[in-house]
Amino acid sequence: MGVKMQKGHIIQAVLPGSIAEELELEPGDKIIAVNNTEIEDIFDYQYLIQDTYIEVLAEKPDGEQWLLEVDKEADEDLGITFENGLMDEYRHCHNKCVFCFIDQMPPGMRETLYFKDDDSRLSFLQGNYVTLTNMSDHDIDRICRYHLSPINISFHTMNPELRCKMLNNRFAGEALKKVDRLMEAGIRMNGQIVLCKGLNDGEELEYSIGAMMKYIPHLESVSVVPVGLSKYRDGLYPLESFSKEDAKEVIALIERYQKECYDKYGTHFVHASDEWYILADMAMPEEERYDGYLQLENGVGMLRLLINEFTDAMNRRREAEGFPDTAPRGEMSVATGLLAHPYIKKMAEQMEEAYPNIKVHVYPIVNYFFGEKITVSGLITGQDLVAQLKGKPLGDRLLLPENILRSGEDVFLDDLKVGDVEKALQVRINIVKSSGYDFVDTILDTEGNP
Repeated sequence: MGVKMQKGHIIQAVLPGSIAEELELEPGDKIIAVNNTEIEDIFDYQYLIQDTYIEVLAEKPDGEQWLLEVDKEADEDLGITFENGLMDEYRHCHNKCVFCFIDQMPPGMRETLYFKDDDSRLSFLQGNYVTLTNMSDHDIDRICRYHLSPINISFHTMNPELRCKMLNNRFAGEALKKVDRLMEAGIRMNGQIVLCKGLNDGEELEYSIGAMMKYIPHLESVSVVPVGLSKYRDGLYPLESFSKEDAKEVIALIERYQKECYDKYGTHFVHASDEWYILADMAMPEEERYDGYLQLENGVGMLRLLINEFTDAMNRRREAEGFPDTAPRGEMSVATGLLAHPYIKKMAEQMEEAYPNIKVHVYPIVNYFFGEKITVSGLITGQDLVAQLKGKPLGDRLLLPENILRSGEDVFLDDLKVGDVEKALQVRINIVKSSGYDFVDTILDTEGNP
C-alpha cells in the first residue's frame, strides 16, 4: 500500500456485535491506516471511516498486518475505542489566564488536576472550551475540511488588547480571527465569557456581546459566568467577587440583548449562568429562554431544568398513584453545594409533604477546602463532607450528585473514595444523576429501608 507510518493506534476495546468484532479485531491490535491514509488523531479517524467502503490496515501484536475491506452504512462506526481517546498527545494550555482556576488549586493534589488542556479535539469529544490560541492553521484547515461541529470557544472578550491581557498571551487577540474562518466554513460554535469584575464587565461586556452577534447563527449561544475565586490566590492577579447589585446589572444587560437577539434572529443567544440569578436573588428564567439548554455544562439553566423535571416527575407520580400515605417510607439525607441548596431543600420538603412516611435531611456543604466563595457541588471534597456531616442525622442513605466525583470513578477531588466517606460517616452513599427525575426516583427507592 505504500504506507510509511507504522506507529499505529492501539485498540483498547471492541464493542460486541460491531463491525470490528466481525473483522476479528481485538484489544491490543493496532490500526495503522484507513484508505491508505495515515491517521494523525481522532479527527482523521472519524472522517476517514465515514465512507460506505473503506480499507483498514491493521497490525496484530506479532507484527502481522491485515488489509481489511469494509462495506458499511455511511457514518456507521467500526465499534472501536482506543487506548488514547484523542489518538494523540493532549495539548497543554500555553495561556496564563488571570482567572484560571487551576492556578488557584492548593498544592499536594494529584498531578492530573494541575493539567491545563486547551485542545480543540476535546471540544468536539467532551465539550471542553478552547481559547483558539493553541490551534495552528493546520488545525483550522482540518476542522473546516472535516466540517467538525460544534466547537466550544472561550472568548472572554472581543477586545483584542484586553484578551491579550486576560489570557497573558500576546497572540490571544489575533486568535479571534480564527472565528471568522470557522464561520465562513459553516462550523457551528458555542461561546463562553468568564466575567471578571473591573476587566471585561460593564461596557466591555456590552461591546463583546455586540461583536459576537455578527456570528449568529453559526455562533449558537454564549454563556456569561462569574469568575470562580478560591482562597489560594496569593501572588495572582487581584480579582474581586461580584455583589448582589453587580449581578442585577449583569442580568439586566444580558436580558436586554436577549430581547434584541430574539426579535432579530429568533434566538436568545446570550445567557447568564444560574449563579447570577441566585446572587441577585431573582427567579430563574422560564424554560423557553434557554433555547434548548445549549449551555447546561456551564451552569446555564441547570436549576430551571432540575425544577421542571422534578415537577413533572411528581405530577406523574400523583397521576399514577395518588401519593399513598403508607408507602414508601424511610429516612435519608442529601448533601449539596450552597448554590443549589435552597432549591434542593424546597424539592425535599415537597416530597415529604406528598409522602409523610419519608424524611429527607438536606445539608448545605460549605467549601472550606477551596474557600467559602466556591459554592458549586462539583467542587465539594470528601473531607468537607465528613467534617460537616459527622454526627448529624443521615438516615439510611446519603444522596450525592454525580458531579461531585471524578467522571466514571468513585473518587472525590481530594482523593478520598466513596468507601472512605461511607466508613467515616457510617452511612450508605447513593450517587444521583443531575436530573429531577432521578432525584424523585432515588428518594422513593426504598430498597433496603425499613
